[in-house]
Amino acid sequence: MTMSTPSRFPIHWVLVDALAIGPAPRHPRHLSRLQEAGIQAVLSLCGPEEAPPPEGMQQSFHCERVVLPDHRSGHPPERHDLQQALNRLAQLHHHHGAVFVHCVAAMERSPLVCMAWLMQQHRLSTEQALDYLMDVHPGTNPLPDQLRLLQEMG
Repeated sequence: MTMSTPSRFPIHWVLVDALAIGPAPRHPRHLSRLQEAGIQAVLSLCGPEEAPPPEGMQQSFHCERVVLPDHRSGHPPERHDLQQALNRLAQLHHHHGAVFVHCVAAMERSPLVCMAWLMQQHRLSTEQALDYLMDVHPGTNPLPDQLRLLQEMG
């Protein structure tokens, strides 16, 4: 299910009212959009210098950050990096409800974490998780090394 407004800040539900994915919020109107969607918490997978959060982010949501490497870093995330992101996601979801997961453009890192969540929590295979996520979030484009990491963890 896609939710969009004229601000063109897409929010795609991976699991309705539980897990959503999209690009990094960069403007106060994006925060309003997240609130309207019922998001309670935000997990950022990028450094603050990559996508500085808008004013009011920390006051509006329960925020966590686990910086994962992307294609520019020259190396894929390692198993412990991905597990740390999954642990934070589980804590946010358990304590606060609906979580919005983002990286800069929601193409590599946030789809990776959402796919790993689907595999871990809902027992999907790597292929099933990829197919499902590509259906609900068309921007999904994990790198081959990221897919290998998921297969190793699966």
